[in-house]
Amino acid sequence: MPTELSVGLVEPPGDAANPPGIGVVAPFDFALDRELWRWAPEDVSLYLTRLPFFTTPVTVEMAVAVGDRRALRRATRDVLTPQPGVVTFACTSGSFVGGTQGEYVLRRTMLEAGAPTVSTTSGALVEALQVLGVRRLAIATPYIDAVTARLVRYLGEHDVQTVSSEGLGLLGNIWRVTYSAVVEIVTAVDRPDADALFISCTNLPTYDVIEPLEQALGKPVLTANQVTMWAALRAIGRSAVGGGRLLAAPGRLTAA
Repeated sequence: MPTELSVGLVEPPGDAANPPGIGVVAPFDFALDRELWRWAPEDVSLYLTRLPFFTTPVTVEMAVAVGDRRALRRATRDVLTPQPGVVTFACTSGSFVGGTQGEYVLRRTMLEAGAPTVSTTSGALVEALQVLGVRRLAIATPYIDAVTARLVRYLGEHDVQTVSSEGLGLLGNIWRVTYSAVVEIVTAVDRPDADALFISCTNLPTYDVIEPLEQALGKPVLTANQVTMWAALRAIGRSAVGGGRLLAAPGRLTAA
């Protein structure tokens, strides 16, 4: 017989012994765990692990170091314990700094470490642009120019033209950037010939500004955390929670 405590309790959807989940490998300085959770449906768990700490400013060299294969392999294995349905590398610069080939190597590394399926922030961005049919993009970043240039090069390898780009020139504490600063740089970088805008860096808070920016600018606004969670959730057959044209876009792609 049910106990008094159990009466009225509702079991969680899906297989309670093996609920859907996303393994997230993030850089050591990642500070926006809460933002990632806001994209996730209530019954989808996020299992986060961080890469090893090192004292380096946000430069090209740091982006390369964050994508170290040995550290990524170890972090992927660590996050497999709760059996996630997908493992995602939640770092924009770390996944575009090596170009298309470098992003491919990151995905192969996670797969070889045992992940059932994988994604990266930069790979998710390319997938999102394909879904939306975007070929001309305006880019706002918190980075110094050398890092932003690597993003422009990566997009060019996927036949996406960067019509304008601007960075905040930050070498650290990116997570402290305010919403008003994000809105200001995105508004400044927009151009009439841009099909959409992209706000780079998973350490930049953007959840609440996407819809207001889309309404003000009249075009899709994509952000690093948005595309990261959108692609990871699609990989396990789920949809992200939140607003924006990307989340409303029809169609489904199969990750390479």
